Formats: sequence, structure tokens, C-alpha cells
Amino acid sequence: MPHYFLKSGQRLRLRPDSAVGKGGEADVFLDKGRAVKIFKPPTHADLAGNPQEQAASKERLAEHQHKLPTFPRGLPSRVVAPRELVYDAKNRIAGYCMDHVAGAEVLYHYGERSFRDAGVSDDTVVSVLADLHRTVQAVHDAQVIIGDFNDMNVLVKQTAAFLIDADSMQWGSWKTRVFTARFVDPLLCDPHAKSLMLAKPHTEHSDWYAYAVMLMRLLLFVEPFGGVYMPKDPKKRVVHTQRPLKRITVFDPEVRYPKPARPYHILPDDLLDFFEQTFAKDMRKVPPYSLVENLRFATCTKCGTVHARGTCPSCITITPPMRKEVHAGRISAFKEFTTFGVILYATIDGDTLRYLYHRDGVYVRENDVRVLSGALDPHIRYRISGSRTVMGRGERALLLEGDVPEQFATDAHNLLSLFDANRKHVFYVHAGGLWRVSNLGVQYPERWGDVLARQTLFWVGEKFGFGFYRAGELCRFFVFNTTHAGINDSVNLPPLSGQLVDATCCFGKDRIWFFVATSEGGQTVHRCHVLDGRGTYLASADAIAGDGSWLQTLRGKCAANDFLLSATDNGVVRVEVGNGVAVTKEFPATTEFVDSDSRILLGSKGLYTIRKNEIWRLVLK
Repeated sequence: MPHYFLKSGQRLRLRPDSAVGKGGEADVFLDKGRAVKIFKPPTHADLAGNPQEQAASKERLAEHQHKLPTFPRGLPSRVVAPRELVYDAKNRIAGYCMDHVAGAEVLYHYGERSFRDAGVSDDTVVSVLADLHRTVQAVHDAQVIIGDFNDMNVLVKQTAAFLIDADSMQWGSWKTRVFTARFVDPLLCDPHAKSLMLAKPHTEHSDWYAYAVMLMRLLLFVEPFGGVYMPKDPKKRVVHTQRPLKRITVFDPEVRYPKPARPYHILPDDLLDFFEQTFAKDMRKVPPYSLVENLRFATCTKCGTVHARGTCPSCITITPPMRKEVHAGRISAFKEFTTFGVILYATIDGDTLRYLYHRDGVYVRENDVRVLSGALDPHIRYRISGSRTVMGRGERALLLEGDVPEQFATDAHNLLSLFDANRKHVFYVHAGGLWRVSNLGVQYPERWGDVLARQTLFWVGEKFGFGFYRAGELCRFFVFNTTHAGINDSVNLPPLSGQLVDATCCFGKDRIWFFVATSEGGQTVHRCHVLDGRGTYLASADAIAGDGSWLQTLRGKCAANDFLLSATDNGVVRVEVGNGVAVTKEFPATTEFVDSDSRILLGSKGLYTIRKNEIWRLVLK
């Protein structure tokens, strides 16, 4: 890596394995307990072949030579501000040191239903939103505008919300030109463009607009322009990215409301009115603090509806029953399991459905065996390998079978413990190695190959495994066989660009389906790369998050043979490689049993659909 120095002349020791974050504009490393943000130069590998990004990098570095030395004082403690500037070998400002917020999670994940179901209460979320409201107001009181305000530059630790990427804030004569499409105020964008393009400077009102978007997503699991617009008049159709410019919100009667989202009538009328006035009618003002401060969620004792109103909206409102399509002779459905708790993980083991759920403070397997006592935690990872259960958080994991749990150390990605399992074996990464738990237990692991310490994500199927490591200017993909040691790290895939948001993988008979979400150019982009078991690239597809396509979400997919099944709000669809990667068949009979947030598994006895507290088995005819 290049050499970097502090003003005192002290050299920083930055290594790829000390990376703790990567965005579209910079890499972040950990050095002596502090975080060091280094801006990407035009020669950075992530910008190769992209002249537009290279030019932006050059302009950004030139601006920071003058902007960063003027960073304002007196900002609230929740702003992770530059503490000391970092210089390159030519004595140019290359980045800065800042406090490291250890054990924090990006706010983005608090808007995911699966994350919240795993142990984050509505009361916690309301406290986070209230804390963030106070910070935004304090930033404005200091004559600073956040600018590119989005849920990827907010870190949450317990109920405290920290603002990062402070260098991109707007103060004095310095204007912020970057934006995130999901949060940018459409009033500041070019109304004639085909998608959101910032045309006017950010303002205090645009910061509060972005806050309102976060408020809605965290309370309802849907954004203002979510859902799918399906006008009866074909002339009124617009592409998904143009909806904010046309103010076609999720409240529009011709927008299909997402099935996984909470019904908006669970919120108080004054909050719903604020959302409608802001997103549909262009009102711009500071959201009254009372909108958040007075929010109190409760669960109706009669019908189980979670709401924040004085009385349960489901009980006092007469609504027609949900329409259920009956497809006689095309599908048979069997409820396999239901619980008042939460289903955390499920897998198919031959002909056997195995799962782990949590209820009344206890983790329980499908055969009613109590695995462990403890509270839910969204940062615990779960896997099943035959009769064994694996649970991990951070750099510690437990293999549970019998009376004595076996503990082992793993690397961690943020707070995610890095291990995976198939029906026979458990794999994990630690200290620069990919390991497989041997038949002798976790104390005698088998080294499977060399990887980059603390920077490797991977997944395993029955026959193959796939992974990648990415830090600084290094990005490498690899495949491996689950029965023979050794990895092939010469897999040729396009390097990941932008900030990594999420990633996962599915395995078929001779197919690897790699899904990755990155934040690029103000958009969250979803990509699917398909490879064979030897790591040979076959095809790719991409989509914008939430666009209504089969790829609008990364999860809710399973592979079988040479095809993929994907859960959508319109039922399960079949995806295959042909001329690219595309839907080749739809199964509308499954609509009643799945949505885009469902998990699905394919076994010899049928298709299993898993929601928060129930599992159905579907047999298609």
C-alpha cells in the first residue's frame, strides 16, 4: 500500500487486513484504535475503466486540500468528525483520522424486517430515531448541512445514532454535489431528467426530507416510492426511477403496496398526514419532534396487530377479508409448522426439513430439542448441520450438539460471525485461513485454504463453496470443493464497486448464484452473477433495489439443478441462464403463500416457504 503520514511526520501502518470499511469514495482502516479514512485516488483499482469516477476522484482530492482544513468546530458528539488530517508522500491531504465507533451497525439494516424480527424492538427504533432527530437539529444549529444524508452513513450503537462521512457535509461556501437517490429531495433535482439528478444545492429542508424517508422506512419497512406502480392507463406508466419526480408515492391507489411492509394505517394520523404532505404534496418543514417522541407501539391482545394508535385499527375498522386466489388442481398446501415465536433459520437435509426457532427465551430445533437459552439478537448468525446447531456473534461461535457446547474463534464482518455449514460439515474463516471442522471437533480443524484475514465473506453448498475478499485495492473471488481441501482464487468476475450493502449465495447441482448489493452513484444496485462449480463465469443480471423485479431483493431464493426459484410479491418465479439471466416461468398459484421477504427451500416433497412464524409446504401440479 502507499505510504501515509500524519502532520507530525508519523507514518501510519495501514494494511489490507486492517480495513474496516469501503465506500464509493474512500477506504477505511483501523490503526491503533482509531479509524483512518483514505480517499480513493484516480489510480485506485476500484475506479479502473471508469473515467467519470476517476475525474470525480481527482476533483474531490483537489477540493479536500482546502475544504478539510476548514472543518467546522462545535458539532454535536454524535458526528464522527475528522480528528487529524492524513497526508500522502507528496504532502497532499489524502484522508483523515477519526474515532472508531466499535460494535455499531448501519441504520440501513434497521429498516429490514428480518433484522428487526431477530430481536430489535419498536421502542428501540423509536429511541434511535429520536436521537437522530436531535443530532440533525444540532448540526443545523452549527450552520452545517448534512447533504448526502442516507441510512448508510448513520451508525447505530444501542440507541445512539452517529453520523459518519462528515467530510461530505456542507458548510460555508463548500457545497455537496453527491447524493443518494433513495433520499435526495426531488425538489432539488432536474424535473426533466429520466432519473434523479441533483440540480440545486442541499438545504436544511432536504436533510429533513431524508430524515422523513428514514422515519417511514424504519416504521413501515417501505420507502415513500416503494411498491410497484401499475396504472390502468398504459400512457401513465413510468420507469421506477422516475416516480419521485412524478410524486407517485406508495399511497397512490395504483401502486401495489409491498406485501412484507406494515400497513400504513397502524401509524397515528398526524404522522401519516406528515408523510403525505411531504412526499406527495411537496411540503418542506422540520418534522415536529413530538411525532417521534410520542410514538408508542403496542400489540393488540385481540388480533395481534402491532400499532402506534390509541386503539387497534384492525379491530375498529371493518375491512373486507384478504382475497385468496384458489387455483384448483394446481397446488396443494400443507402447514408444516407454526409458532408464536420467530423462525430463525431453515434448511433441507435430504428429505428432512430442519429449522431453528426462538420462543419464550429459548432456542429450539425442529424436533423440540432445546438448544440454548437466551434473548434474541439480530447480530447472531445461525446455521444447521444435521443435528448440530451453530450460532455465532462477532468473533465467537458455538457448535451445539449434546450437553456441552464447543466454542471456536472466527473472523467477523462488522458484527457478523463468519461461518457456514452444509448437512455434513461446518466451515469458518479465521486468522487468514479457511477451515473445516473435522470429525474430531472444533479443536482439530482442517485448513482448507488461505484467505485474507478479517476481510473474507464466503458461503457453502453441498458440493461447492464460494467467497471473496475485498480490502483497499484488492478484490478477489474464489471457489472450493467441500470434500477436498484447496481453493481456486482465480475466479474471473467484475470487481465490486461502491459500498458493499449485502451479499449472499445459492448453490445448485452445478451452479453458483452469487448475489451482491452495492451502493453506487446514489443507487442501491443488485447484481446476480452465475458461475459453474469450477468458477467459470456464465452470466449476470442487475436491477435497482425495490424495482419490482425478481432481483429487487437479494434473498428469498433457492437453487435446484441448473435453475433458480425466487420469491416475489406475485408468487414464485423460475429464473434460468439463457440470453442473460431471466425469468422463464411464473407460478401464480403460490401468491397466497409467499412475498418478496419470504425464504424458500426446494425439497423432494415440495417447495417450503418460510415466514416469521410459519412454514408451508407447497406441491405444484
